[in-house]
Amino acid sequence: MRLALIALLALATINAQQQHPRDKEIHDPTTRAWWHTTEDLSSDAMEGRDTGSVAYNRAADYVVNRFRQAGLQPAGDAGTFLQSVPMHEVAADPDHTTFTILPATGPAVPLKFLQQVSLAPDTNLPSEFTAPLTFRGYCGPETMQNIAGKIVVCFANRRQGLPNAADRTTNARKGEAFGLLNVDDPYFSIEPSRWPAAYARRVALGPAPTDKSKPFFVMTLSAELFPTLIAGTSQNAPAILSAGGHKESLPSFEIPAQLQVHVQLTQRTYNSPNVLAQLPGSDPTLKNEYIVIAAHLDGYGYGTPVNADNLYNGALDDAAYVALLIQFADDLHRTHQSLKRSILFCGFTGEEKGLLGANYFVERPTIPLAQLAADVNLDQLRPLFPLRILTALAIDDTTLGDIARQIGSTMGIELRPDREPERALLRRADHYPFLHAGIPAIGFIFGYDPGTDAERRYREWYQIRYHRPQDDLKQPLDFDAATKFNSFFYRLIENLADAPTRPSFKRTQ
Repeated sequence: MRLALIALLALATINAQQQHPRDKEIHDPTTRAWWHTTEDLSSDAMEGRDTGSVAYNRAADYVVNRFRQAGLQPAGDAGTFLQSVPMHEVAADPDHTTFTILPATGPAVPLKFLQQVSLAPDTNLPSEFTAPLTFRGYCGPETMQNIAGKIVVCFANRRQGLPNAADRTTNARKGEAFGLLNVDDPYFSIEPSRWPAAYARRVALGPAPTDKSKPFFVMTLSAELFPTLIAGTSQNAPAILSAGGHKESLPSFEIPAQLQVHVQLTQRTYNSPNVLAQLPGSDPTLKNEYIVIAAHLDGYGYGTPVNADNLYNGALDDAAYVALLIQFADDLHRTHQSLKRSILFCGFTGEEKGLLGANYFVERPTIPLAQLAADVNLDQLRPLFPLRILTALAIDDTTLGDIARQIGSTMGIELRPDREPERALLRRADHYPFLHAGIPAIGFIFGYDPGTDAERRYREWYQIRYHRPQDDLKQPLDFDAATKFNSFFYRLIENLADAPTRPSFKRTQ
């Protein structure tokens, strides 16, 4: 009997190790519980939680059940934990979409869709076209003469002081171009472009549009293909790319070739829910104000294989921080801790498709916007190295930054403003709709000094794991850094919830 019991205990230990293989790396029990929830949300069974998928709904149900178990109350539609968000999706079928360069002389050059070239699908695009090519440098308005009916090739600058993606599109449309082909900037080293693309989809809020505008193709080309594209000209492709990468002047010239495109589009309309829950505050007056804490539940789902893996699990982006919302709720419930202000827990949908869930909530809030005192967004967090620095987005715009700095100083964490604004991280996460609506908001990034091992690890993550299948449960992590950030987050929310005054925007000079 005793031997049988020993065998059963040994088997249970083995099963636990198999179920949670990284437990030995985690020294803090709360962090261990947080990681177990992360394992649930980013397991292969959740299939990457793509917006509009059955797997996303399965993940939403999981979060609802965990919020309910933690004693939270519904904050969604009609007394539920869900806010239905209508979306329409148009996608290019990778098996039936082709791109071919047709030189004036010589053989046709096929391009590999999603490996070398991609496009932004739109509902009114024709299934096929052939159009001439012209290069117009940065595609500022002064370069856009005589482009009607052509595909304008642009150096896809991401630096301040030059036309951005929206500017290029506007300028090309005004010149009645047929489309735009953006060539990657290989010198934008702080966040370089990477191939393959997971897929070519465009998702927008609402039902299927009745778009009667003139079709306009927006495409992207790998910089490696630029010499092939402009072959037959007298131009030096590497020199042009280098000049563009260093904000130097660029030439304009005609390309003796056409681009032929065949595209097969698929469309569908669906509802994908935000998960919304609330913890009422304890103060008779302050409970009418809410601290919003948010992370996005959606991921990429299945996409183009990378190293033979086509499942984009999205462990750090952003399953781990939906898990932190759950863990915070669990810990408040377990300790019976009361907070003066109410807390609104948000698992937003469609972040990866353009901050759709957060925008929808701000446009159609289930709690009046005037009652939302602050938004703290959990995204863009990569606990890959010891936590000594946090970049805080919008840190100097509201008093949230002062509060975060004060808490960080007690924990040995330096809070900094964003030192890489050209990456536009402020506009790329779900805090941005709240800021735009006049609600103080903040988001955090693990920071580093130039030339350090921390920077190397951060850059490596963006190069090989960001929006890749490799953002999975096996990736290298610093769990002690995760513990430290999670503690910082707890202290920040407790401070915001119990402070006598709500955060505010700072006056600009």
